[in-house]
Amino acid sequence: MTLALAGSRDPAIEQEEALDRVFFALSDPVRRQILRRLDESSALVSELAEPFAMSLQAVSRHIQVLVRAGLVAQERTGRIARCNLDAAPLYDAAIWLNRYTKYWQQSFDDLAAFVKALPPPEPKRKAARPRKKTQTRPKGKSR
Repeated sequence: MTLALAGSRDPAIEQEEALDRVFFALSDPVRRQILRRLDESSALVSELAEPFAMSLQAVSRHIQVLVRAGLVAQERTGRIARCNLDAAPLYDAAIWLNRYTKYWQQSFDDLAAFVKALPPPEPKRKAARPRKKTQTRPKGKSR
């Protein structure tokens, strides 16, 4: 009989749950834009909230999702929070996605083979200029 220790969890399950949190965090365009901004430099929560037409509290909730996913670290000084990007979880997500490149890589290879098999394009001919129409006067009438 095996007793499970309280608080001990399967590392594979923990890794899957961490990956779920990262993909959930990346699923929202506001959170992706926050990450892009933090990729440039660290920023205060108020600075991150500036470009959005939403309350500071709403932006703070988005930041907390990023913190729970491990993508953002916050340094607090009193009530002021400075946010920094932590890209390590993105690396783990990239590794997971890389397993599936074989599916779209084959499509790219097939497309390249198709394009290579196409006949070469014919040289473009200069389009003939349209002739200027000359006004003709009806017979029998004069000015």
